[in-house]
Amino acid sequence: MSEPSEKPKNPNPADQAEPPVTAGSAAPQPAERVTKGRLARDVALYSFARLLLVVVIAGIILGVAALVGVTIPLLVAAIFGVLIALPLSLLLFATLRRRVNEGIAAFDAQRRADQADLRAKLRGEDR
Repeated sequence: MSEPSEKPKNPNPADQAEPPVTAGSAAPQPAERVTKGRLARDVALYSFARLLLVVVIAGIILGVAALVGVTIPLLVAAIFGVLIALPLSLLLFATLRRRVNEGIAAFDAQRRADQADLRAKLRGEDR
């Protein structure tokens, strides 16, 4: 059998993963920690912007239908609003979406690093 000192220090390579770097952005600074509140604010803002876009598009559909003299049910206008807003929001809210994605990636990297530190402390290693 092998001795405990021959074991690799960190058998899970995912714990050593560097935070992902996206094109056009720098790696997050270790001193700058992403908080749950900031991440929740960004996600809520992005979600609200997408919902607002759906409402605006559905309103435009209903308004144009009223001008033409056609009645369109609200549910049909809402469904078309969602279908049109999906690809349009990717273009219109690209910077907000990138900020949310980077925040999630940074928060996940922080969580993994904190978890690795805790495991090292539990094993009795100094980090």
